[in-house]
Amino acid sequence: MEGNDDPLKKKQVVDARARNISHNVRCTECGSQSIEDSQADIAILLRKLIRDEIQSGKSDKEIYKKLEDDFGETVLYAPKFDMQTAALWLSPLLVAGAAAGVWAYNKHRKRTNVHIMALNLVRGVPLTPKEKETMLEILTPPPPERASPSSLWRRWRGQ
Repeated sequence: MEGNDDPLKKKQVVDARARNISHNVRCTECGSQSIEDSQADIAILLRKLIRDEIQSGKSDKEIYKKLEDDFGETVLYAPKFDMQTAALWLSPLLVAGAAAGVWAYNKHRKRTNVHIMALNLVRGVPLTPKEKETMLEILTPPPPERASPSSLWRRWRGQ
């Protein structure tokens, strides 16, 4: 019984590794699908090549390297980090940093404008309707907090 299970297990391991590698390799004909999902002729051939390489004892890393050497780096869904792909990998950080900078600048500018408006009031310079609206919005106190049981309890306890 063990003699029958061993080749079956080996085939299952080979199939699982081949599917895992195939999910991470882009079809050169389709471009938007992995070779596991594609039915193009080249995808079928690449899946067979991957299975043959696994059966010959090559590691996943060696198979990826062979595919990259034969078809170029674009065949892999996860390109490696080097000087050519640095912009690709760092672009999310650059976009987030730029968005944070714009947000901070606008927040600072809004505060600065309030100070300028206050100085203009002191100097006697009339405010525009937009500036009046902004000043009223800033200077109007928030509505009083509704009395909730927990706030009443805190007041009663003297906190």
